[in-house]
Amino acid sequence: MAVFDGKALAMLIKSQVAEEVKKLNKKLKLAVILVGQNPASELYVRNKEKACSDVGIDFELIRFAEICKQADVVKKIKELNRKPEVSAILVQLPLPKHLNEREIIDTISPDKDVDCLTQANFGKLALGLSDFAPCTAAGVLEILKASQIAIQGKRVAVVGRSALVGLPTAHLLTKNNATVALCHSKTQKLKKITKKADILVVAIGKPKFITKKYVKKHAVVIDVGINKVDGKICGDVDFEKVKKKAHLITPVPGGVGQITVSMLLKNILLLNLEKK
Repeated sequence: MAVFDGKALAMLIKSQVAEEVKKLNKKLKLAVILVGQNPASELYVRNKEKACSDVGIDFELIRFAEICKQADVVKKIKELNRKPEVSAILVQLPLPKHLNEREIIDTISPDKDVDCLTQANFGKLALGLSDFAPCTAAGVLEILKASQIAIQGKRVAVVGRSALVGLPTAHLLTKNNATVALCHSKTQKLKKITKKADILVVAIGKPKFITKKYVKKHAVVIDVGINKVDGKICGDVDFEKVKKKAHLITPVPGGVGQITVSMLLKNILLLNLEKK
């Protein structure tokens, strides 16, 4: 059994991005739109700002009140699209329910869509035309490769089908020649599917839902979940019991979350390199 060290890989990715940023003949800048004052979103945005600062990428935060108008957010994104000094745009999710999330995301120019959530960019990923992916999904692949986990020909179960994690992770692993089962809340006999998986990726938002009974012996378990229970952070996997059965497991905190922010920096860089 091995516990993945997210901090070490995150530091490596950041150092690589910092080196590439130094080589560029222009400054990179991330613009983040934050609507409302969701405490979790505020924390994520602060982490992104610090990460950008660490590698020499400029950062701009645009705030909107919780009760803002759809048209105002769309107008601001269009302005950012036109600004050559803005290299990448990110809308911090989730948005308040009165806003049309799909319209707002699709207003972002695809060549500045750092989260790969516009229809154009996500469509390319789904069709296998691009490796550019949402940061967390890209992070899952990065973890597997850095840990020298074979993907080709392996059975994979992805539990959760969100556009941010589950779907793009399934697409990336399929492109890397894994046989992927994409599971969700309506999946029947879930345990039977996950117990056959050589690699199990969990992102369902249910604390400690995946117990050792769901896990194949010596499987690789990637826990993307982040939940707060009794004031403590935990994942979607029962870490203490599953770690005794797994070949490799990511902890929460200290696992995938560390990598996601680093992959954001890498995506900013990739967007810029593709423009050359």
